[in-house]
Amino acid sequence: MSALPVDPARYVTFLGVMGVMAITPGPANVFAIATGAQRGKGAALMGMVGMNAATLVWFAGAALGLGALVLAFPRAFHLIALAGAAYVAWLGIKSIASSFRPADPQALIRQPSGRSAFADGFAVQISNPKAVLFFTAVLPPFLDPHSPLPGQLAAFAVATIGFDVISMSAYGLGGAALAAKMNEPRFRRGFQIGVGVLLIGAATLMALRH
Repeated sequence: MSALPVDPARYVTFLGVMGVMAITPGPANVFAIATGAQRGKGAALMGMVGMNAATLVWFAGAALGLGALVLAFPRAFHLIALAGAAYVAWLGIKSIASSFRPADPQALIRQPSGRSAFADGFAVQISNPKAVLFFTAVLPPFLDPHSPLPGQLAAFAVATIGFDVISMSAYGLGGAALAAKMNEPRFRRGFQIGVGVLLIGAATLMALRH
């Protein structure tokens, strides 16, 4: 019997799937861009930490039999997803509304980071339909029912969070790179409207998928 928690070939296949999912634009990456551009690098990184903290919660749920819970209580997960979609839509509406308000140029790019960005990131990822899809459809086929589950989940968690940290950080810091241009009123207004439309679009997809 192999001492490894996961078969190497199975793990390499999972890495390929996870890599594609991590870089695919979705609610989490759109949120990372918006946070980086509107709040700066520190908030972008705290938002990334918040989103990956939610991913750990999902892995804990998987360890407790998340797939079985989804099948047993589909309505509860449906409501969680809809609540998440509403929250992302609210972030989009807030971004569009802020584009029409005059503001101190320095405040535009130096909004407080830390706990708020972490909490927002956690809320976005805990209700992200990509996370629901991942833990209920993508991850289960890679699990070996004949091997200890904790070791497998730990190995998959390391890969998942590793890819997400790289992807979310890249999106967030890329957004932060645009922060200097946020002092330009026309650019700021157009960007905030664009971010708002993207967030509302992401919320719509989240709702439609459920």
